Amino acid sequence: MQFGRYFEEFEVGDVYRHWPGRTINEADDTWFSLMTMNQNPLHIDEHYASQTQHGRRLVNGILVFAIAVGMSVPDVSGRAIANLEYENVKHLGPVFHGDTIYASTRVLEKRASESKPDRGIVTVETTARNQRDEAVLSLRRRVLVPKFPAR
Repeated sequence: MQFGRYFEEFEVGDVYRHWPGRTINEADDTWFSLMTMNQNPLHIDEHYASQTQHGRRLVNGILVFAIAVGMSVPDVSGRAIANLEYENVKHLGPVFHGDTIYASTRVLEKRASESKPDRGIVTVETTARNQRDEAVLSLRRRVLVPKFPAR
């Protein structure tokens, strides 16, 4: 099984559907919020959250971001030299404990490095959807990946 791609293996317009999905449970969200010192009561206080528009706690959006990026690693950045940039991160819908996240990535652009001939930059957009196929997050990133090794 391949882990990541070389520059030449990316084609603009390709879509990678990442598998498997990831069900986010209460412990995942609680630990992540505590580890990142995010004390927003929407994530950790059920009583408080029950009085908000959603009526229950929301999963920490940065956890959803981290899971979506992590799901894309085998297809996008498994061979990466570096992640260069994250941009246009959009939280499109709520995620709740018990939701399962699925992600897919579209290749938007690629260009050879101007300073190093052995690598290139690939721009992708990843979208995370819940089990009801509702988009909950999208982001773009630029990844520096190697070209095929010289023979």
